Amino acid sequence: MTTVVVVGSGIAGLTAALHAAENGCHVTIVTKGELSETNTRWAQGGVAAVTHPADSVASHAADTRTAGAGLNDPAAVDVLVGEGPSLIAELVARGVDFDRTPDGDFARGLEAAHAMPRVLHAGGDATGAEIQAALGAAVRAAGLRVREHALLRDLALRGGRVVGIELDGGERIDADAVILATGGAGQLYAHTTNPRGATGDGVAAAIRAGAAVADLEFVQFHPTALAVGAPFLVSEAVRGEGATLIDDAGRRFGFDAHPDGELAPRDVVARANARAMAAQNGRPVRLDATALGAERLAQRFPTIDAAVRERGLDWAVDPIPVTPAAHYLMGGVVTDLDGRTTVPGLYAVGETARTGVHGANRLASNSLLEGAVFGARAGDAVARDRAWPVAPPVE
Repeated sequence: MTTVVVVGSGIAGLTAALHAAENGCHVTIVTKGELSETNTRWAQGGVAAVTHPADSVASHAADTRTAGAGLNDPAAVDVLVGEGPSLIAELVARGVDFDRTPDGDFARGLEAAHAMPRVLHAGGDATGAEIQAALGAAVRAAGLRVREHALLRDLALRGGRVVGIELDGGERIDADAVILATGGAGQLYAHTTNPRGATGDGVAAAIRAGAAVADLEFVQFHPTALAVGAPFLVSEAVRGEGATLIDDAGRRFGFDAHPDGELAPRDVVARANARAMAAQNGRPVRLDATALGAERLAQRFPTIDAAVRERGLDWAVDPIPVTPAAHYLMGGVVTDLDGRTTVPGLYAVGETARTGVHGANRLASNSLLEGAVFGARAGDAVARDRAWPVAPPVE
């Protein structure tokens, strides 16, 4: 039986683990916090996928390439958008309760750089938490071994291939294959929407093991993090519902940068915010969601609404201060479309991986989709690939 260690417990890691186990592998999940302490848990806006007859994978692919400044790998984009609908069905089957309209269809939101509403959400703005809970429950039900509060120190190598991991404290876990799903590196920045655990552990370990990395210069800054208290993401979906960005003079400045204004690609909006802030001595710009009203804000965005009000702000009455913050790493460990890296026995998925799917800038709500699609592919591949005998030690 193939033994697999998955390092990380977000949507990419848990999907990979479940697929590997369902293909007959013996799987251990290692995570440096609790199983639920992941970037996935904090994802608000939703997951983008084609689930309506009026939409098309061609349109989703075109939007992905436009947001990525045309630097995307076309084959990776085709996999992402083409396999996305089936992974949505899988998430539903695993217990994810996406929000629905009164007639039972998916409720779909519009986000920046999407040609049409295709972003599915759960719990209003708690999509990531809903997915994390469902996948965590599936892992527990499947009886997969889980090691919480276990920090990856390094990858174990023998004869040029990965044969396990070493944990902080000296413990070693042997395995036929290791799947890195440790997320990004937002904590390298003073202002980030990422949780404390996003410290680039997997990418760093892969580099030390000799794996190729690429596109690490492509770091996405989200345009709208709350500028009061600890950084807190204010989802792009708020702008998709009609909120606007204004400067100190109350002027909507987004159209100076792009014809789509607040719904331009994230990098465009973030730069527009930064320029407006520089013009007013660094003071934050403001997100004006007052037109949506208190009831709609609380119903559609309960998590954000609570965070805003905890900071003493009433965004139904006054525009709230926001600023760009480091959000997502497009680069990472170079992989093929099944998560294989350049080091035998080592795989990478999710934000840790560089498939090329995002190009220079990730399209809104493609991150959860990436984790599901490429996590599934890696979990399937690791079971197929078990032909390898462990290489002998190098003399």
